[in-house]
Amino acid sequence: MEGLIAEAETIMKETEDGVVRDAGIISAAQKVEHYEIASYGTLVSFANTLGESVAASLLEQTLEEEKEADEALTEIAESSINLDAASEE
Repeated sequence: MEGLIAEAETIMKETEDGVVRDAGIISAAQKVEHYEIASYGTLVSFANTLGESVAASLLEQTLEEEKEADEALTEIAESSINLDAASEE
């Protein structure tokens, strides 16, 4: 996770304000979301294996929130940011 955060900080430092930076930030944020999705998915599985249904349910809710955040970032990127960034010189 520290590496993903460092990567995001590098993107912010090394790109100018604008849509290219925005696309980079979205990309970095999605990497964090994917890490979280994998982590929560594993924890849900562990909780289910251990018969901890309450914990599994709570973790599943968080997993779904992380998936929704990832989907929102994809929608933002694909609706305009990536297209605008691709047309930048």
